[in-house]
Amino acid sequence: MERLTGSIRQYAWGSTTGVPTILGTEPDGNPQAEYWLGAHPLAPSHLSGGEPLTQHLHVHPDELGSAGQRFEGRLPYMMKIVSAERPMSLQAHPNDEQAWEGFAADNERGVALDSPDRTFLDPWGKPEIFVAMDEVDVLHGFRDPIQTRTLFDALDVPASLDQVIGPLTERRSSAGLAEVFLDCLSGGPEREAWVSEVTSAAVNHVDDEGELGVFARTAVALDEHHPSDPSILAALLLNHRHLHRGDALLVNPGTLHCYLTGTGVELAANSSNVVRGGLTHKHIDIDRLISIVNFVTQPIDLVDLVGVGAGMGRYDTQYPQFQLYRFDLDVDQPAMAPRPDQPQILLVTGGYVVCTSPSGTDELVHGMAAWIPAGEQVQLNGNCEGFIASPGM
Repeated sequence: MERLTGSIRQYAWGSTTGVPTILGTEPDGNPQAEYWLGAHPLAPSHLSGGEPLTQHLHVHPDELGSAGQRFEGRLPYMMKIVSAERPMSLQAHPNDEQAWEGFAADNERGVALDSPDRTFLDPWGKPEIFVAMDEVDVLHGFRDPIQTRTLFDALDVPASLDQVIGPLTERRSSAGLAEVFLDCLSGGPEREAWVSEVTSAAVNHVDDEGELGVFARTAVALDEHHPSDPSILAALLLNHRHLHRGDALLVNPGTLHCYLTGTGVELAANSSNVVRGGLTHKHIDIDRLISIVNFVTQPIDLVDLVGVGAGMGRYDTQYPQFQLYRFDLDVDQPAMAPRPDQPQILLVTGGYVVCTSPSGTDELVHGMAAWIPAGEQVQLNGNCEGFIASPGM
């Protein structure tokens, strides 16, 4: 076992305080959107001696255990702290097959890996799970079309908007939903004017209770950061969910989503593939997004934490790339790191924990992380809470 230091990613939508709060560091005034813990080549974590985890695993592939063979010598997951002060992009992630095809297509077109016009940065899919660490607002999956149409009508939007949203009720199918979504993203002065009219109408309902108030406040907030962006109409087709601390949300490949505000711990497949449709200044690829999004209505179901021992719980996600555990321990309630057969990353989000293994003893405090190679038994003891990541195989 060895201490591990992650990498801060400074994106414009990031909070200046969310990541520092979890890490126990002082904010520097810059947006710290994400903190990466893992072996991603763009920003690998570093071991205590300064060695990048990517380089270390190249020299010591045995530390990956059976996951090394299954995932071609790669650590298959990446843990993150994600903190949004304003909405991030309207996006979805590909599955493995879509990622492989998209990566090959971008290569065939001669788009450089570091080009801002490239969509697929690697050939791997990207499911993920997100656990809220404070109050979080998120858009996730498509709302029932009839319900969405009812909300637009309740805002008293102009009749001309029916040209776009009419298929929500005229064609009760995934094809109708896809038609509306694509039309919302088509852009142009007419769409921008409709967005302005929708948000102007929404201002009159921001103090309303219930779903209409949430719908109106979402429209106004999106327009505040992305004025008259046509993708606001597309975002309003999605379910809104307010997550409380500890709530866990699974984001499957193909699920359209957008985190609005809040901080959480995310565990995902080790990929950087994000296909964006709007609400961003980064590369947008609407054709690719349409090809990977699941145009089905779906409620937002949270993932339960299942107890696997005193003070230790597991979020069941059924993906071979990752499995997320959460611990909440007392001094008189030690526990073992749950997957000694697989490579694990431990993140302490509160208190302190004394980690004891055959390689020695170390005390980690709030904000610290550790790399636990496959084959190493580690006992945890202390007043602490945090997360442990492992492969899900």
